[in-house]
Amino acid sequence: MRLTTTLLSRMGEWSKKYANLPDRYIKRISERIYWRAPPGKPQYQKRTIGIKKNLYYSIHRPWTTQFQFENFHVRRREYVPIEPVKHWSFFRGDRVEVLVGPDKGKQGFVKDIIQERNWVIVQGLNTKPMIQGKTKSFPGICIRVEQPLLVTSQIQLVDPSDLKATPIEWRYTDEGELVRVSTRTGKIISIPVSSVETVDYKTPDVYFEGPKDTSVNDVQELTFEAKLKTFEMDIMDTMGIKEDRVPKKYYWY
Repeated sequence: MRLTTTLLSRMGEWSKKYANLPDRYIKRISERIYWRAPPGKPQYQKRTIGIKKNLYYSIHRPWTTQFQFENFHVRRREYVPIEPVKHWSFFRGDRVEVLVGPDKGKQGFVKDIIQERNWVIVQGLNTKPMIQGKTKSFPGICIRVEQPLLVTSQIQLVDPSDLKATPIEWRYTDEGELVRVSTRTGKIISIPVSSVETVDYKTPDVYFEGPKDTSVNDVQELTFEAKLKTFEMDIMDTMGIKEDRVPKKYYWY
């Protein structure tokens, strides 16, 4: 189905933090656009041709094949209502306690964040058995895969002072810093250092640009401008070649 539409990525900030991918790439891979009018070209009609579809977010990230299959190769999924969260309070490396399911009362560390669904994945908890590699001659291997937990009702942060679950509030310190505070003990629960970790580095301070890295100045600089001409015409303009041949007369009927 071809429709004129503009699809925007609704990924949360902390959902794409660990992947360390540019926003423009995530937006491009999340939408199914066939053609978009070049910007600043008045000869083109301003429109975008693609598939108009509300994106379905699950534990699979938009840059994976599973996300593309769920959104563009299966039947249209119903919209999932999401409770708005003013201040996101769970980060990678946080110690949390599970409040529901067979792992109720157990504690673990946040492994991944899916902010657009108010989900977190706790390492080693709330798992689901799955069979992989099953064939006619092989029964397959049973593995347990962590399933997401809802941050609004299914988990709570653990107070590091007594290692017990506690609700929290965001408050300002005397210095004006916004921090997480346990409502039960009044202790500050600091954000773990592993929250800034990505697939490329542990902390931004220990990462050094290599010879093949693109600097920030090069990203902001426009290095290519599309022109309405053929490749041969572009080469002629670059080398200063002028066309002096006179074309033969022709008639169009």
